[in-house]
Amino acid sequence: MEDKTIRLQLSETKKEKPNSDQLIFGRAFTDHMFVMDYSDPLGWHNASIVPYQPLMIDPSSMIFHYGQSVFEGLKAFRTEDGDVQLFRPEKNLERLNRSSDRLCIPPIDEEFGLKAIKQLVAMDKDWVPDADGTSLYIRPFIISTEPYLGVAPSRNYKFIVILSPVGAYYKEGINPVKIAVENKYVRAVKGGTGEAKTGGNYAASLKAQEDVAKGGFAQVLWLDGVEQKYIEEVGSMNVFFKINGEVVTPKLNGSILAGITRDSVIELLKHWNIPVSERRISMDELYQAHQEGLLEEAFGSGTAAVISPIAQLSWEGKDMVINGGKTGEVSQKVYDTITGIQYGKLEDPFNWIEKVEAKSAVKQ
Repeated sequence: MEDKTIRLQLSETKKEKPNSDQLIFGRAFTDHMFVMDYSDPLGWHNASIVPYQPLMIDPSSMIFHYGQSVFEGLKAFRTEDGDVQLFRPEKNLERLNRSSDRLCIPPIDEEFGLKAIKQLVAMDKDWVPDADGTSLYIRPFIISTEPYLGVAPSRNYKFIVILSPVGAYYKEGINPVKIAVENKYVRAVKGGTGEAKTGGNYAASLKAQEDVAKGGFAQVLWLDGVEQKYIEEVGSMNVFFKINGEVVTPKLNGSILAGITRDSVIELLKHWNIPVSERRISMDELYQAHQEGLLEEAFGSGTAAVISPIAQLSWEGKDMVINGGKTGEVSQKVYDTITGIQYGKLEDPFNWIEKVEAKSAVKQ
């Protein structure tokens, strides 16, 4: 993309900000958004920060018919001294481009994408809440916009970034949850779109989640789509198990999303000299470990919750209560460390933090 400038159009009316103790995930949105267009032969162009507003899109736009879209999710955090900072944002942009490649969407310039996100967050810095556990959720996404009903990659796209202040995921401490092992529906298969962050993956997962919720379960544990025996993800999170002192997580195999929190957990465990491995793990192995008293902890990892401890797994009529239904020591330590780094309460030996400078809002 030749033009690296970001045009600014300030909102003439400011929205009323919700109270920090009344934030609901993904319901309130800030004053501005970032928009950039793609077309042949111009490439990515017309980068702008504009007032948050509805999109004008042709009903025949290909996004509505063939689902060619990708998205990301990351957060901005306010520190005790008032600074605003991001957590490993370059990884989100790298993954966005990997997802785009799978969906035949042209890549964005990752350095420019990060510049746009930082400038947008800086402009709406006052929207970053300061109550414990709150943050500003950042949603970059790309949609296909060519008005055409033929099945082919679109020739037009929009890259958009919107912001939403969100409350603490755990208001009263980490809450271990009950999970049902899914044995009917399939999340993804190798060669499909499981390793891409695309909307269709999430739409396909809703039915299973809806079904298990009727039984009082928070989410499903997904198994592989071929043999239905190897563990892949829990809900929309990566999953970890502590078995006889070693932490195990499913190896990336082409159908599992490469989580940024997942990668951070693995780096932390290695830093602490806690044995950790990425490999295939079956439900049979997990159940055997539980029967022998060796399944010590289980937790999901992702942007929204950071860590979500698993209190119980239900599989083929058998209930596996883990660590007495309580949060494990490693789970708690990982959660406390990552959130401590995110909010600037702990040192960052990994260079994971990217500061957002307020002055970037006026740069041209």
